[in-house]
Amino acid sequence: MKALVWHGKRDVRVDEVPDPTIQEPTDAIVRITSTAICGSDLHLYEVLGPYMHEGDILGHEPMGIVEEVGPEVSHIKPGDRVVVPFNISCGHCWMCERGLFAQCETTQVRKFGKGASLLGYTELYGQVPGGQAEYLRVPQAHFGPVKVPEGPTDQRFLYLSDVLPTAWQAVQYADVPRGGTLAVLGLGPIGQMSVRIAKHLGVERVIGVDLVPERLAMAAKYGAEPLDISDVDDVASRLIDLTQGRGPDSVIEAVGMEAHGGPGSKAAKAAQTAAGLLPDAIAKPFIDKAAVDRVDALLAALKGVRRGGTVSVSGVYGGELEPLPMMEMFDRGIQLRMGQAHVKRWVPEILPLVVDDADPLGTEDFATHLLPLAEAPRGYEMFQKKEDNCVKVVLQP
Repeated sequence: MKALVWHGKRDVRVDEVPDPTIQEPTDAIVRITSTAICGSDLHLYEVLGPYMHEGDILGHEPMGIVEEVGPEVSHIKPGDRVVVPFNISCGHCWMCERGLFAQCETTQVRKFGKGASLLGYTELYGQVPGGQAEYLRVPQAHFGPVKVPEGPTDQRFLYLSDVLPTAWQAVQYADVPRGGTLAVLGLGPIGQMSVRIAKHLGVERVIGVDLVPERLAMAAKYGAEPLDISDVDDVASRLIDLTQGRGPDSVIEAVGMEAHGGPGSKAAKAAQTAAGLLPDAIAKPFIDKAAVDRVDALLAALKGVRRGGTVSVSGVYGGELEPLPMMEMFDRGIQLRMGQAHVKRWVPEILPLVVDDADPLGTEDFATHLLPLAEAPRGYEMFQKKEDNCVKVVLQP
């Protein structure tokens, strides 16, 4: 089969690789009909390369048709149309019983002290071959795959794999009070969908923060008040000014480790670049323990939210030594929630909106670029460089 394979920093290629096979009784094989490029994939394309291995198959936002199932898989069968969650969870361990599917104890990568395994990600998360391919082996398929109806286009359902549950969790964790204001920092795929979900759930005022005009315009279309920070020196102060001197009640930080900003961002970018030049054996502990995250967006969220407010972090981070303004956070009584999305926890609430003919979350027009799998390398480059108004790339094998 053909699959998108990692060969090095900013070097991904569509290669011929062996077809996947059933390895465990809880496996399934899915023929991929659509798969998307995630902002988290760009971290593999650049910063987290030392944790990648040449030949790794990328992608964690897939859907398709079931081709084969193992003997312990009964809720899906060959011919079913399914979406596959990006985190691999068993559904029955202590964590899964509590809805904490991203912390599944059956698939935790204990060697690196991480949570549930992820499709198509680094060795930190299990190094499981991903879904930017013609076929995918799905572990824990007795629980994970979500069966969806025939008829509507893939785009209606594809985002159940990651984008929709991640954004839904971000909004739920933000806990915006009735009549309150939510700021969304970063209007990539997760930020865009967070805006739409927040407005759908009744948040009266949503401020969408970015510096890319096309992304600001897209968020405004769905009810956000756009804040262009391309000429703003202090994002937190600007948010406070826009909210009667208090700050938004809640802030979603949807940017993560590769934020653009001030001196701290420049220093962390230099650290990321330096890590990329080191041998992997040295780079891995450097990335894991050093301050290689660019935390400008996180600091803006923490300093901009009102006293007693909530910051919900959905952006991905990789280091451990980033200094946080703990005295200010404590004094201002800030609540902080974060983590990988517990996909299947949120699917029952989201699915009725996805099948609704009115398409209230705008899934049909969410993808800005539909490309064949063969053009995936161009899709990565375009997405990273924010070229051609690119917000979301969907690949079709």
